Amino acid sequence: MKPERPVSGRELKRMLAGLLVADTFPSSLDAIDGLPGRRVVNPLFAFFCDTDALRRWRAVTAMGRVVSRLADENLESARVVMRRFMWNLNEESGGIGWGCPEAMGECMARSDRLADEYGCILSSYLHPERNFIEHPALQEGVLWGIGRLAQSRPASMAGCAEFLAPFLGSPEAALRGLAAWAGGPLADARLTPLLGKLTGDRASFRLYRGERLEVCFVGELALQALRWAPMNSPEK
Repeated sequence: MKPERPVSGRELKRMLAGLLVADTFPSSLDAIDGLPGRRVVNPLFAFFCDTDALRRWRAVTAMGRVVSRLADENLESARVVMRRFMWNLNEESGGIGWGCPEAMGECMARSDRLADEYGCILSSYLHPERNFIEHPALQEGVLWGIGRLAQSRPASMAGCAEFLAPFLGSPEAALRGLAAWAGGPLADARLTPLLGKLTGDRASFRLYRGERLEVCFVGELALQALRWAPMNSPEK
């Protein structure tokens, strides 16, 4: 009996393209996670620029699943991928870094070890004196990545509140909404008055959570953020 022919890179990418938009995505995610991690990383990177928004976002989810598994099996292999995200966000790379801050957040949300090592780097992209990113679309990605990590491991992003605050007053609905979504789990009383001003904000944007894209209102996200205890306790 002849051995099975190895799947080519083109075939692998075509297979992933279908899995990422399947209605049964949880099963697809299991299938992707069962593929050789190092082979899957490159085509997933390519999907960060896909024209299909759902496929782009689910590629981020799949990248997080794959890289967190790599971190368990071979930490240095996962570090290589994390450094690639960072390089793509560096101006010297000559690229834009689409999807990279989101993927960083997703990977760290799934891995304590990666969160411990790289959480401060992700937050530095909002720090005005460190690696601040000025591109609004990339700022959305950074805010989403911080929010994703904060929802899973709030202690990793505990020092981010002061950097989220300016975005709560942004003229861009997505930046306001993402900052509110990210700020809730931090339970930082300094954000309370700023979130309170947004509770009547009826502007909307598309937020990826629960492995699907939702239309969310800024005011509703602000209200949800205010429900996080101990948001109203300045001592905390």
